Amino acid sequence: METTYSETKGNFKTYWDMVIDRREPLYIHRKGFEDLVLLPACELESLYETAYLLRSPKNAKRLLDALKSSFDDQGEIKTLEELKTDAGL
Repeated sequence: METTYSETKGNFKTYWDMVIDRREPLYIHRKGFEDLVLLPACELESLYETAYLLRSPKNAKRLLDALKSSFDDQGEIKTLEELKTDAGL
């Protein structure tokens, strides 16, 4: 989604609600200035968390391998009880 600074000024609540409802960033353009992005705070926090988890090459490889295997349907299906047992809970 994108809009202009002028459009945003008059309709900020509408754009705010759209960003929250759609969980998509809103790019705001202003002539002569750098663009801004409006997005839900939890989405930004999620990006920070992802960047943190991928910072370690070893952890990044483990996570990306797990993601790839889930796309390839190579993951192992377990019940909640099995997961609890595996985690020692």
